[in-house]
Amino acid sequence: MAVDYQKITLDGLWKNNPALVQLLGLCPLLAVTGTVVNAIGLGIASTLVLLGSNLTVSMFRNFVPETVRLPIFVMIIASFVTAIELLMQAFTYELYLILGIFIPLIVTNCAIMGRADAFACKNPVGASLLDGFMMGLGFTLVLIVLGGMREAIGLGTLFSDMQLLFGPIAESWKITLIDDYSGFLFAILPPGAFVGMGLLIALKNIIDKKMEDRKAANQPKADPGSKRVRVTGNIS
Repeated sequence: MAVDYQKITLDGLWKNNPALVQLLGLCPLLAVTGTVVNAIGLGIASTLVLLGSNLTVSMFRNFVPETVRLPIFVMIIASFVTAIELLMQAFTYELYLILGIFIPLIVTNCAIMGRADAFACKNPVGASLLDGFMMGLGFTLVLIVLGGMREAIGLGTLFSDMQLLFGPIAESWKITLIDDYSGFLFAILPPGAFVGMGLLIALKNIIDKKMEDRKAANQPKADPGSKRVRVTGNIS
């Protein structure tokens, strides 16, 4: 069966986005998106795990017995999460401390397990890699947008503490939107995350509805024309 790479791309970024449509991985998404740097850190970690797990599952899909498939998937995902965790401890230790338990909890992220079980174990390596990358990218973009919203409203800044991820060169990346801003605590607390996520989902639904309406309006209307009626039998 031919692989539709365009569909895989659109599904990951928009039509089947793991955060906005499937509503998977919401626990870390809502918990750590108080700032953009936290969102990027978790997004990169999740994407790398998705790529590694999809690649491995796809390579060995024909050798894994059906009875032990899910436990093996969990072991594969856990191995990549451990590797990412060790890398973060080595190179971005302060950010690792901020993200805390949500890095090892990537093992239980339904978005990653779902892609391994629903796609990677049924498709070749190339398609599985693309699926993992696009799903991870779609998830990361939602993280960044939500993190940017919460940081801007809650702290009045954007891209603060980016040096935690990108090193000293990123210290000047911080943008102060409002001077002497006292902050809005609600935005950076969990309730603010739920409200922000709801707004993003509503915005996506509005855009989808407008796209459907525009597509329907651009479709040519069928011309009823003249119809011939065939009459059989006797007419009294």
